[in-house]
Amino acid sequence: MSQMTKQEPDRDVGAVERTRDNPAYTPRFDILENEDELVLYGDLPGVDPKDLDIRFENRELTVFGKVAPRLSQCRGLYTEYGVGDFHRTFAVGEMIDSDKISAELANGVLTVHLPKAEAVKPRRINVKSGS
Repeated sequence: MSQMTKQEPDRDVGAVERTRDNPAYTPRFDILENEDELVLYGDLPGVDPKDLDIRFENRELTVFGKVAPRLSQCRGLYTEYGVGDFHRTFAVGEMIDSDKISAELANGVLTVHLPKAEAVKPRRINVKSGS
């Protein structure tokens, strides 16, 4: 089991927060794990890679970004598409090789690879014959 947890309080992810002049929202993320790495998949439609800032420090991965409004010349009758500034922070255990973290954004999905350090990867122990 991984040592990665969400840092934000539980709330309706994807919901728009209307407490500021510029709305902000919380994008949805999935976290998966295999033997070699943790992988985060973030739902970021409309986000440009230049509007993302991803940082790893003090065992925390933070994704900062912004989504610009799509249709500024139209009056919205009903909108669910999040716009504005956002950030997500995840606590990460010591098992990550921080020098090898990578990220890519394609088709509105941010993928962040957090490779496990060699010391924590499972390894097979060979059993020798005693005879």
